[in-house]
Amino acid sequence: MNDIEKHYARVFNTASGKQVLNHLRAITRERIMGQNASNDELRWWAAQNALVHQIENLIKRGNNIT
Repeated sequence: MNDIEKHYARVFNTASGKQVLNHLRAITRERIMGQNASNDELRWWAAQNALVHQIENLIKRGNNIT
């Protein structure tokens, strides 16, 4: 899996990639769901958070590959 990790790191370490990742964080991890959010909304939000978290992990691993 090292190749894909390197690709993630390469893409998201650019200025544009960093802006995209910041946007993804803003619309997922930094978003606050209100107390009236439905179960479906919470599940959708959790899935989006998991995807952003996976991207961040791939970037970190790609940065650590020499």
